[in-house]
Amino acid sequence: MKSMLRRLAMGPTLGIALILLLLLLWEMAGLLKWVSPLSLPRMSAVAVTLWELLVSGELLRELAASLWRMFAGYFIGVALGVLLGLLMGSFRPVYNLFEPITEILRPIPSPAYVPIAILFLGIDDEMKIFMVAFSAFFPVLLNTYSGVRSVDPVQIQTASTFGVKGAKLLWQVVLPSAAPFIFTGMRVSLAVALIVMVIAEMVAASNGIGYFVLAAQRGFKTREMFAGIVTLAVLGYFLNRLFLLIENRVLAWHHGATQQQKN
Repeated sequence: MKSMLRRLAMGPTLGIALILLLLLLWEMAGLLKWVSPLSLPRMSAVAVTLWELLVSGELLRELAASLWRMFAGYFIGVALGVLLGLLMGSFRPVYNLFEPITEILRPIPSPAYVPIAILFLGIDDEMKIFMVAFSAFFPVLLNTYSGVRSVDPVQIQTASTFGVKGAKLLWQVVLPSAAPFIFTGMRVSLAVALIVMVIAEMVAASNGIGYFVLAAQRGFKTREMFAGIVTLAVLGYFLNRLFLLIENRVLAWHHGATQQQKN
């Protein structure tokens, strides 16, 4: 009995049970009118509305527009963050040049840049892609820099001894060693990109899941509003799981080496 309880506690069953319990409480709150149905419709009603929106294709169209903007900005931000992080971690003059401006811009919440982005880029996709790229840039930059600075100097000296220098050293030695840090930054940036994408669409857009949720709220369509919010929750969860799957495949060598060290 104890071993079975221990397995349940260590596995995903406990977390799934908590989610089901919260969904049940949500349904009961609407059924017993603990909360006004106008503010919180029943979970079953939201599920039906969500299914209808999926079948009609309306929700999928909104999601497609949002995902295009999010991933376009995300990959731009990741590429620039990795590149500048490698340079700042490897060359002191580059660090001295960019560190002050990085620490000035980084603490400012990304949504605060939305009005400025609208002034320069308008309200089209370019503005939203820029905002996502800007917000995804800093977590990747900082983690890449930390990863580069944590590379074992013996590895670099050994590679230099065998004639590996310059860009080849960065590509073959520094980048693989910093990869676990980079993936951590990319995972953080993925969640930030989703958040900023929704905010940008709520501020200035005519489509996308953020616009859909805000338009439903303004039209007092609470079922549609909650259906959009639930969709965002599910989307965020599956994006995170997909990222972890890719990370485990790409960094299989790192996880294997770490496991050997533990043993």
